[in-house]
Amino acid sequence: MLRTQCAQCAAPLAHNAPRCGICKTRYCGRACQKLHWKCGHKELCPVIKRSGGPEVIYAERKYKQAVAVAAEACAEDTKGQTCYICTQALHWKTKEGLVRGCSCRGTAGFAHVSCLAEQAKISWEEAEANNLDNDALNKGWIRWHTCGLCEQQYHGVVACALGWACWKTYVGRPETNFTRRMAISQLGNGLSEAKHHEDALIVEEANLSMLQRVGASEHNILDARSNLASTYWSLGQLEGSLGRLKDGLFLKRDVYSGRLRLNGEEHRSTLRAAYNYASSLQSLRGFEEAKALLRKIMPLAPRVLGESHELTLQMRGCYATALYKDPAATEDDLREAVAMFEDADPIARRVLGSSNPVANAIESSLRDARAALAARDVESLREAVKAMTPGDA
Repeated sequence: MLRTQCAQCAAPLAHNAPRCGICKTRYCGRACQKLHWKCGHKELCPVIKRSGGPEVIYAERKYKQAVAVAAEACAEDTKGQTCYICTQALHWKTKEGLVRGCSCRGTAGFAHVSCLAEQAKISWEEAEANNLDNDALNKGWIRWHTCGLCEQQYHGVVACALGWACWKTYVGRPETNFTRRMAISQLGNGLSEAKHHEDALIVEEANLSMLQRVGASEHNILDARSNLASTYWSLGQLEGSLGRLKDGLFLKRDVYSGRLRLNGEEHRSTLRAAYNYASSLQSLRGFEEAKALLRKIMPLAPRVLGESHELTLQMRGCYATALYKDPAATEDDLREAVAMFEDADPIARRVLGSSNPVANAIESSLRDARAALAARDVESLREAVKAMTPGDA
């Protein structure tokens, strides 16, 4: 979460709120700024400035909290292991424990968040220094969210800790700086991964507002709107709010339309936007519309992303779910759904690992689809028995 409240009275802040001329602490107005100065800010101001400013201090504190949460969550899995980067069990400086929130298995992939962050920082510095094109820049940034060993994205509280690590690293850059804009997006994604949806909403709304204010590219604005749509949707599910769910659905639809126009249909960003929209349609029981869209994009995914890519597997899982959950599903639909899940399940477990949320969702849905098919078989048998004549018996 960003500092969006007045340091004195905690009132919401505008983007152009008055700041302390020395340490850049923000206030809702000059009256609060003067009062805060009298109430002790005068003594703290030089300390805040030396530390990098209030945003840096806040980000550092939240980062340490997130690392502690991640290390505790991974404690059982990491027992007796060492960091694959620094080869130590405890980090030499921070004394933090190990984490592993990717798809690595066995003794691979254990690391300190601080080591992962330093690795990502170096990778990005090299990309920036060499003035590379967009594809190469993306490869330089990827270490902030993707494991360098299994090449799968971090998830859960580990992704959240890396989000805070990224934000604290680049928060001191100017608002219009490209890297800072990437970092705030990374923070929002990390908060969402850890299910801190209210905090993610604050970050993503602030990010979108800033991008629109500075005239960012349509590509960047669509990315920000996509993240915001996902958070609306998650909050709607959490709160049971149909209004939030519809806001998320319509925003996902608009992002998909924008991606089609900007990138064409055979682009990974368009495929991601299409899946996000189809998944929400399916969840709101728009089964026919969801299936129609998925039938259109599923053949493209293996060609653009690969047969075993996480998004390819998600699309197949979403289509199979729409098949078996549709009240109008035939027995053939149910059998097709089970077959699709049975194909996707071993691939997901092999590629993504058993702790990955997508792999777990596919495994759970396979059980549900099999149960639905079994129930239909029992129902069909009962109908057949009822239809039998005494002579048939």
